[in-house]
Amino acid sequence: MTRHPDQSTAGGGEMEVERSVLAYLHSHPQAADTLRGIVNWWLPRQRYEISCLRIEHVLDRLVAEGLLHRDELPDGEVLYALNRQATSSQPN
Repeated sequence: MTRHPDQSTAGGGEMEVERSVLAYLHSHPQAADTLRGIVNWWLPRQRYEISCLRIEHVLDRLVAEGLLHRDELPDGEVLYALNRQATSSQPN
């Protein structure tokens, strides 16, 4: 059976997205963006052709873990940013 590029083994693709999102935020601690902005600007399209649902799942998990916080904008979009109160270590 041939695997399509958007299929990954048990969360491996999500871990890569998580590392990329956190690395970007640690390099740009003032950054904040919507799901669409993160997909379109933070993650290079040619390398990360994954669905918005997968990225949204990762962002939701990072919020649940306290690493990110999110704010709902008046138009219903959600803005994600680094939770500066989190005590986790920075990625290399």
